[in-house]
Formats: sequence, structure tokens, C-alpha cells
Amino acid sequence: QVQLVESGGGLVQPGGSLRLSCAASGSIFSGSAIRWFRQAPGKQRELVASISSGGVTNYADSVKGRFTISRDNAKNTMSLQMNSLKPEDTAVYYCNALYAGLINYWGQGTQVTVSS
Repeated sequence: QVQLVESGGGLVQPGGSLRLSCAASGSIFSGSAIRWFRQAPGKQRELVASISSGGVTNYADSVKGRFTISRDNAKNTMSLQMNSLKPEDTAVYYCNALYAGLINYWGQGTQVTVSS
């Protein structure tokens, strides 16, 4: 069974930085597209960033230029570096692995709070 475990969330001041990490078990990681989602209270889940198995990245307009998604296939980990954080970035962040374009695996979620 594939397990995704997230870490790195917390409280940060506006303009600060956080780095979220997600560690995956199993052997599906290198062949999966990796995505980070977030969901704020009362709002729909939002795709924040993605990186394909070939390394192509995409970002939501709201985070472009501030967030960077990366993956380390050798370690079966993925990260989201978040800089210049804004209060509107406050949400629960979820890592996701899309295997073979068909099966989704989800992390448990980690809270990011941006507040002064």
C-alpha cells in the first residue's frame, strides 16, 4: 500500500517562507505526476502546483513566482518551497501522486497559517 506522509507546515509571518515535504512509500513515485493542493475553510480544494514525471512544472497564477515544486525520485520525496507568503496562502496543504494518470494517492494534509 502506498503511503504519503507530509511535514513542514506551521505558522509563519507574511513575507516569510516554509518548505513542505512529502515522503512516499512504495515503488510508484518515479512514474507519477506530483501535485500539491490546498484547501482553505469554506473553499474548494485548489491545485497549487504540479510536476510531471518528466519534470515539467505548472503553478497556479496565485503562487507563480513565489512557490517552487520539486521532486527527488531517489528519495521518493516531493517538496513545495513557499516564499513571500501571504495571509491568503493559509490553508491545509495536501500532497498528491497521480500514478499512471489513473490512481491518486494523498497525504494526510498539513496546516499552513500565514499571520502576523
